[in-house]
Amino acid sequence: MAVTRAQQPVVTTSPLPVRSRLAHPALLLTGILLVALNMRACLAAISPMVGEIQRTFGLSTTASGLITTVPVLFQGAGAPLTPRLTRRFGTERVVLGAVLVLGAGVLLRVLPSVAALYAGCVVIGVAIAVLNVSMPGLVKREFPGRAAAMTGVYSTTMLVGATLAAGTSVPLEHVLGGGWQASLGAWSLLALVAAVAWLPQVLRARQEKAAVAAPARPAATRPIEGIWRTPLAWQISLFMGISSLLVYTLVAWMPTILADHGMDRGEAGLVFAFSNLVQVTGAFLVPLMAGRMTSQRTLAVVMAALNALGITVLLVSPVPGAWVAATILGVAQGGSLGLGLAFIVLRTDSAAGAAQLGGMSQAVGYLVAAAGPVGAGALHQLTGGWTTPLTLMLVLAAVVGVAGWGAGRNRTL
Repeated sequence: MAVTRAQQPVVTTSPLPVRSRLAHPALLLTGILLVALNMRACLAAISPMVGEIQRTFGLSTTASGLITTVPVLFQGAGAPLTPRLTRRFGTERVVLGAVLVLGAGVLLRVLPSVAALYAGCVVIGVAIAVLNVSMPGLVKREFPGRAAAMTGVYSTTMLVGATLAAGTSVPLEHVLGGGWQASLGAWSLLALVAAVAWLPQVLRARQEKAAVAAPARPAATRPIEGIWRTPLAWQISLFMGISSLLVYTLVAWMPTILADHGMDRGEAGLVFAFSNLVQVTGAFLVPLMAGRMTSQRTLAVVMAALNALGITVLLVSPVPGAWVAATILGVAQGGSLGLGLAFIVLRTDSAAGAAQLGGMSQAVGYLVAAAGPVGAGALHQLTGGWTTPLTLMLVLAAVVGVAGWGAGRNRTL
């Protein structure tokens, strides 16, 4: 007879319970939150600076658009490599290395060279890919009974980091007095702080590896066989990917959509910033709700429906309904992010399985998401308006609902 996870509370061959006793919870949580703060901040910080960077290097509109697109592409390309890295070097060391590489990428990006600018974007994308995949498995391993709730905490922290970075980039430029280079380069200090805070976890992991003999750890390290052929894994990947596509498309074009319909550009920016702020609520609450549910099907469909409703408001009443659309889309986008990450820990039985599913879903997700801004811009240029892109986004919101209905089933890989 098959033995469920609940029937085997102790795995005597695994050092993971020992690690949980030795690591101080507050120190572990501080490290996780500081790492999470870095995972979106350096991406959000550059958006207000794209115009200045374009003028500095004389970039075309297409070339300047790559500044934000390249990291997304490499988040997808780098994700499948992470489970192999964590199995070989251990999650703690991989996370530390990724944070340090992220900081190096931030500094590389501000060097006085176009090649360095794009190389930094590549390095940042790969580093974030590694963190994106490592964190769900880490959370599942260290907080097995509260994985969904902790997912909500760290996904919220990611969005807080993005909001702070987007809101402080321009003021930092004035305070530091070194132009966009100083403002963007300053975010490498946050990566350094996170690395220092994470170092105790690396040292503990090394000590425990030496102290505990573990010749076999099937509950922690067994890979999911044939994950790329599993419908459930594809449903989770498509839910995350298309949800991210909707997010990145609106990040790129929402202020422009509002301005093209007559809204003052300053107000359009405020509406967009408000929408980002509201995302924090969805990212925190939705994973908490998901963790209390046996099935998350209804929750996934609600997120898709809210996305569709917000897009509809933009389509039929963009200026009068702007603040309503921003509120609805903020909840939907933050909630979809949190639910997608929660699926990774809820639909797997081990930390290794969560890392493996995270690698697949993030790879598919970010490669799909990267097509959104470019595709919407091309459709706008082709049709001369925003009706066609927004209508297509409505169709994609329905696809999110279908994928979420499958992903929310009470099953594990």
